[in-house]
Amino acid sequence: MSNTTPSSVLETEHRELADAFTAFVRRELVPLAAELPEDGGLPPAELRAYVRRRSAKLGFYAGDHPEELGGSGMPFGAVVMLHHAAGRSGCPLAPYALAGSDGPSPLLRRGTEQQIEKYLKPLVRGEATRCLALTEPNAGSDAFHLTTTARRDADGGWVLSGRKTFVSNAGHADFVIVVARAVDGDGAVSGDSDSDSDSDSDGKDLGPTAFVTGMDTPRLRIGQRYEGMSGEELYELVLDEVRLPADAVVGGEAGVGAALGNGIDSLSRGRLVVAAMCNGIAEHALDLGVAYARERKAFGERIGAYQHVQEHLVGSRAEVEAAKLLTLACARLVDGGVEAPENAALAKLTSSETAVRVVDRALQVHGATGWVRGHPLEFLYRYVRMMTIIEGTSEIQKVIVARAMGLG
Repeated sequence: MSNTTPSSVLETEHRELADAFTAFVRRELVPLAAELPEDGGLPPAELRAYVRRRSAKLGFYAGDHPEELGGSGMPFGAVVMLHHAAGRSGCPLAPYALAGSDGPSPLLRRGTEQQIEKYLKPLVRGEATRCLALTEPNAGSDAFHLTTTARRDADGGWVLSGRKTFVSNAGHADFVIVVARAVDGDGAVSGDSDSDSDSDSDGKDLGPTAFVTGMDTPRLRIGQRYEGMSGEELYELVLDEVRLPADAVVGGEAGVGAALGNGIDSLSRGRLVVAAMCNGIAEHALDLGVAYARERKAFGERIGAYQHVQEHLVGSRAEVEAAKLLTLACARLVDGGVEAPENAALAKLTSSETAVRVVDRALQVHGATGWVRGHPLEFLYRYVRMMTIIEGTSEIQKVIVARAMGLG
């Protein structure tokens, strides 16, 4: 390992917890990961499920959730440190030991008692997984420009119609949270999700609303399957007049039309988790680059002695340290009750773009060695690129920050 030790600020906060998680990864997950194919594809679903349950038993998986739900009650700053440790470990199974797109969700903050009992507790225990159906084919980053509709029927229930795309974990999830445009009225429900969002509405538009239901719900089906550059699976979900009861609305009746406002803080926390993972990945890539530069010789010298190589590695060190401190500062604000979206957007923007640059530089230091299929940097080069896209693209993060600055 190189001398890129964590910042002194990071060492004084939640360090014992992060060390315990790192020890778990090295002791139990690294040996399992050694049996995986070298192509860097997605680990088998059964293995991911085992890692999730094992981590939950140890108190890491959904650590920020209350103890009465099966969590550890840790502050959000500790969660950020764990995701950083997972990224830094270099173990491809480590990210599955912490709640991500398949794990606990806005149900904690907004769910009814029934929803928490039925859906959230099994998630926290690592016994179930979920997916979030938000993005639509014609919307992309404009996630709340919804053409998927949820029309209230005569019995007070809902009928959902439309299509969602790029849904992570849908192929293995036990239930789904669907965000749709709620409509209160007697008009017919359009099954064409590509139609204009207002063209099929004869009633009152109630606004974006989140619904929770099992993946085995009739007329809810998986459509097209996509495979990402680093092997991750994404899916299309088709809602063909899916009928749900009134209590399927996340938060009950108070949740009707409230998905946009309720979702902002959850999106912000998700972005900080991505930022932390990016920081860990960047630090791991930097470690690989420094170790190689110390050992590899060219023209009679270790390549680390050459100024151009030093420029790659020292510049990366400076950027990683800054991104780490920014992310931790934002996490501390969350623990202090400040859920400012622009803070999370700035951290996610900075950390994800930094990780892409750092991995690229580390690969450049390795040359052809790092480019060969099966090398850790070859996988990271493909994997880290998605970090500037998920949880809102870099461009969307800039829009959020610009608006907070009064520029839009």
